[in-house]
Amino acid sequence: MQDAKHIRRQRLKLILIFVVFTAPMVAAWGMVELRIGIPDRHTAHGTVELDLPMLDEWPLTKAAVSGQDEWILAFDCAQHCEQRMDEFWRLHRALGREAPRLIRLRIGGDPEPLPGEVTSDWQHLPAWREDNSVWVLDPMGRPALAFEANVATKYVLEDIQHLLKVNPQ
Repeated sequence: MQDAKHIRRQRLKLILIFVVFTAPMVAAWGMVELRIGIPDRHTAHGTVELDLPMLDEWPLTKAAVSGQDEWILAFDCAQHCEQRMDEFWRLHRALGREAPRLIRLRIGGDPEPLPGEVTSDWQHLPAWREDNSVWVLDPMGRPALAFEANVATKYVLEDIQHLLKVNPQ
């Protein structure tokens, strides 16, 4: 009687060990297959525009020089230029120690640049350009994100911070 009780207890322990180690895998599989408990939040507020040309191909009056580790925040300054310049200057300052990794490229507006800003103008307006659009380009000049004209600056800042975080120097 004592041996049968001992064997049942040992089998119960073995089953519990299997349950403890397989339950997380079964729960994870269920979450993935049934889409339960998976957050739907997107980190990027901008859109990935694969059809935009590289920065070298943009019809600009001055070439925007990019360093090896510098991301580019390019913005069209067609309307409300003073306000946009100030917003993006503040955005650049808000990056803190990551600020040297970003260059602001203002296209249009007053030719006098703010600190940390490069200016240029359109030679001709490309078909893909919209007034007051904002683009984030990687250090190679490839477009990473495009933002609509009415996007809040705080969303652009969040996306830039995320890009700099996942792409360390």
